[in-house]
Amino acid sequence: MNHFREAKLTPTKKPYADINAIRDTQDIVRKRPELGKVTFKLKGKANGGLSIASQTGPLVQNGQADNTRDGKFCLISDEPVALLGTDTGVSPAEYVLQALAGCYTVTLASMAAAKGIDLNGLELDLNFDIDLNGFLGLDEKVRKGAQAINVDIALSSDTANREQLEALVRDLPNNSPIHDTLANPVKISARLV
Repeated sequence: MNHFREAKLTPTKKPYADINAIRDTQDIVRKRPELGKVTFKLKGKANGGLSIASQTGPLVQNGQADNTRDGKFCLISDEPVALLGTDTGVSPAEYVLQALAGCYTVTLASMAAAKGIDLNGLELDLNFDIDLNGFLGLDEKVRKGAQAINVDIALSSDTANREQLEALVRDLPNNSPIHDTLANPVKISARLV
């Protein structure tokens, strides 16, 4: 499943999570549950056409802002030319897939560490299927969002057999925050300021 263009993206490091750091974090949040309340922030500004330029804001934990992330990362979103954009950045659907891929990577590495599994490699192939008849208002019976998101996962390990790797993938939906966010209703509010 290695679809990466060698010149652009060649993963060279294996997925890894420090089980001791995970346990330390669990202990801290267990003792002080309020530290488990975290807010991620992002600010965006129109970038011409259908494009938006965004940057990360501070990470807020228990009401305290960590400003080291404020403006640290910039993201550009646009639609492909075929979908009326100018193709100056990653599409919103691709950002959704990136968010899920990132969370799956964190979650799989953490779950593997907790089970004593050393992962050698992890590759994800994600698809976001949408029917534009819904978004374009041509068919009221078609939802505006994704019809399906499918993920093929390739894991390799010298310390786990196929059944153990399959168990990790099976447990993934119950442990991934982004999977949970996409699969279940979440309150979203938008207001004019």
